Amino acid sequence: MAVFTELSDEDRLSITEAYGFTSLLSVIGIADGDAETTYLFRTQEGEFIVTLFENGAQPIDLESAFETMEALIRKGIPCPRPKRTLEGTATSRAAARLVAVVSFLPGSSSVIASPAKCLSLGYVMAQIHTGLERKARHKSVDHPTGPVHGALSRENVFFLGSEVSGIINFRLRHDDLLVSEIADVLVGWTGEPNGELNEVRSRAILQGYSEVRDLSGDEIEALPAFVMAATSKRFACQKQKSGLPEAAMMAYRSVTTDILR
Repeated sequence: MAVFTELSDEDRLSITEAYGFTSLLSVIGIADGDAETTYLFRTQEGEFIVTLFENGAQPIDLESAFETMEALIRKGIPCPRPKRTLEGTATSRAAARLVAVVSFLPGSSSVIASPAKCLSLGYVMAQIHTGLERKARHKSVDHPTGPVHGALSRENVFFLGSEVSGIINFRLRHDDLLVSEIADVLVGWTGEPNGELNEVRSRAILQGYSEVRDLSGDEIEALPAFVMAATSKRFACQKQKSGLPEAAMMAYRSVTTDILR
């Protein structure tokens, strides 16, 4: 999120009318973020995040993301509430950009997640994996597939205290091996500089996950290998081509096997 495109008075009026806001109290540019322009609109109806997409977004992508968030909200899973236009569409246009609006989420992202935050993250990840209807009803030979977020990185998860207050950015949501996203989250949230996992935080993620969904025996057995693959990908940019030591694989097996069997 950042501000690359300035909104004129005409642009603000266009957005206000498109979404039926009765009164626009203030508009604040959000400086944090990456590739999109983001504003906080304070209106008589509440506070909303207004995103202007700078590159590549298509209305069909945002419609899919909105449908995902609407389904999660119905299941009680924390994420922004999409705001549709008065015509019922997921997007509008302003300043020659595609626009999408969602409710403001309290909370903030976390640079270093405590074990309590990891516990909550694992729980919500499992809710996503079990709370959405599969688009492709199939399984691999050994491992269940289903809905995954696709980008459960730190900037896309908000916390209030130790609890996840919301998950954002569902544009990469797709069906995949569930164990693959679990491995990505373990590496992204608990990986240490030496390539190993922080055992306490890893156990917390897996414990939170298992409170909602039990991993199959095949998934438990395969998880260390998926973690190794995710770790190798993470370190690829640092040119560590020799791979990770066998000790790391044993550590992953210790973390996963003890808590899930």
